[in-house]
Amino acid sequence: MTDAALTIRDLRLRSVVVPLKRPLVTRVVTIDKAAFVLIDLETEEGVTGRAYLFGYSLAGNACFVPPLRWLADAMKGETVDPETLYPKARKALTLMGHEGIAMMAVSGFDMACWDAYAKAQGKPLVEVLGGKPGKVPAYNSNGLGLIGSEAVADEAQTLIAEGKYTAVKVRLGRETLDDDLTAFRAVRNAIGPDILLPVDFNQGLDVDEAILRSQALDAEDAYWIEEPIRYDDLDGNARIARDVETPIQNGENFYGQEAAARAIEAKALDYLMPDVERIGGVSGWMQTAKIAEAAGIPVSSHLFPEFSSHLLAATPTAHWLEFTDWAAPLMATPVEVEDGHIQISSTPGAGVEWNEEAVEKYAVTL
Repeated sequence: MTDAALTIRDLRLRSVVVPLKRPLVTRVVTIDKAAFVLIDLETEEGVTGRAYLFGYSLAGNACFVPPLRWLADAMKGETVDPETLYPKARKALTLMGHEGIAMMAVSGFDMACWDAYAKAQGKPLVEVLGGKPGKVPAYNSNGLGLIGSEAVADEAQTLIAEGKYTAVKVRLGRETLDDDLTAFRAVRNAIGPDILLPVDFNQGLDVDEAILRSQALDAEDAYWIEEPIRYDDLDGNARIARDVETPIQNGENFYGQEAAARAIEAKALDYLMPDVERIGGVSGWMQTAKIAEAAGIPVSSHLFPEFSSHLLAATPTAHWLEFTDWAAPLMATPVEVEDGHIQISSTPGAGVEWNEEAVEKYAVTL
């Protein structure tokens, strides 16, 4: 493979729905299947950039297709230069807005562009971004939903053992504070004092309840408290961050680097967790990483372990990778965690290549 310029020919889009090994029960939704749109960015030179978007449901997948087709038409014939194409893609969808589905489509397109760009140079994505392949610390996020205390304790032990993890995340937001504390303590007792235990409320509380429960968790050694209220209530999140000792994690629902900058300026978080699907793909992530570095904010990832591992390895204030295996059945070479870390491959690109047999098995018509 050479570093010769690539020219965009088309986007190939496919929809799949993959059953989860462990259904995830949260305060706001139960997820038992993962719906993805697979993106193949085809070039005239034969190099294909690959990425995927998480639609949450088949209906969500269907929403991605129109803006992605719009981008395919608008970008046909363009040279694959991701830093140039990112603002062009955002501008192309201006009439659809700069958040929500439009931004998610831009993110998927951007990820596929960067994958193709790195492949053309014969380098792993992390090297193209200025980093080096190495090990990235990961926590297991494949469970620990709102299930019974005995079940959640047993599941925590299983999750830790799967990759010799040193951290695992538990979802909270049960009916009462006492219920949450009972579940948290059951997990802590099961895994011992040395495993880090962040918690996630999935935006399920109001400000007053969030402060009440978070202050109670201050005495329980929670590692961070994630999305206690609506992600975009910056004043409310700033109040929580001010009144609670445990660090507040936010950012997985921020659309574009501008949203991250606003939240940091508002002091609405202590830790930042961009989602590559929403923040603007690789380009939006790297711009966000610069903002976080200037503010001294630790950066963790949300989902997409294939791309996220490369991005964290190129992020100056990198913190933790959230590991989920939801897309693993679709991968020719799934990401693996050993001793609590992901070893980034030196394979060119982001490491996303499809297991076509699995893709055919889980394919659904939109």
